[in-house]
Amino acid sequence: MTNSTAMDPVAQPVRLLIVDDDPLVRAGLALMLGGADDIDIVGEGADGTEVADLVDRLRPDVVLMDIRMPAMDGLTATEALRTRPHAPEVIVLTTFHADEQVLRAIRAGAAGFVLKDTPPAQIVDSVRRVAAGDPVLSPAVTRRLMARAAGTRPGSGHDDRAGRARRRIAALAEREREVAVAVAHGCSNAEIAAALHLSVATVKTHVSRILAKFDFNNRVQIALLVHDAGLLDDDGPETGGIG
Repeated sequence: MTNSTAMDPVAQPVRLLIVDDDPLVRAGLALMLGGADDIDIVGEGADGTEVADLVDRLRPDVVLMDIRMPAMDGLTATEALRTRPHAPEVIVLTTFHADEQVLRAIRAGAAGFVLKDTPPAQIVDSVRRVAAGDPVLSPAVTRRLMARAAGTRPGSGHDDRAGRARRRIAALAEREREVAVAVAHGCSNAEIAAALHLSVATVKTHVSRILAKFDFNNRVQIALLVHDAGLLDDDGPETGGIG
């Protein structure tokens, strides 16, 4: 019988590219992340201008990207990278909690962000989760970011965005809408499955269909759309959300 474990691509280490203009930060991250058996540091970059070439040569699964770099910042590099077919996932590395710059990165398709003072074990876990297709934003941070992004008070100039978001949400089936709202509340697939009495596989299917319908890259963009549509205040599933 064939040994399926040896052939399983999921068992392969996550290929990680680190991009930060501070050599000490890069060294610290490489030391921290390189100690994980399931993460392979395939390369390092010092500026956003290097990202495209490094990705072409090294084929990383995930890019850990600093926001503030001298020649090309991480936001511009992320926007350019995520327009490419089969682009790696991007985790934004930042020193602040909620800022328009972080939201710009997420809207461009970044899978989330981690703070530079995040405990090492959590950074390692973030890389694993993003490689597995899960966002790395806690419910509290997600809400702060989306509130900063939308600013949807009446008369604030964001009515057009809200209207477009509501029309897009209306295109979802009822169950897809429930799943989308649960995603916006920061729930994992397992938590959504338990709350809606579905299998995890069914939840994954619904999430994949939502992503495909809207041509989104990740779950955070679903959450932003739900917020823009004014649905985040809907009662979410009775779960603890993601950490």
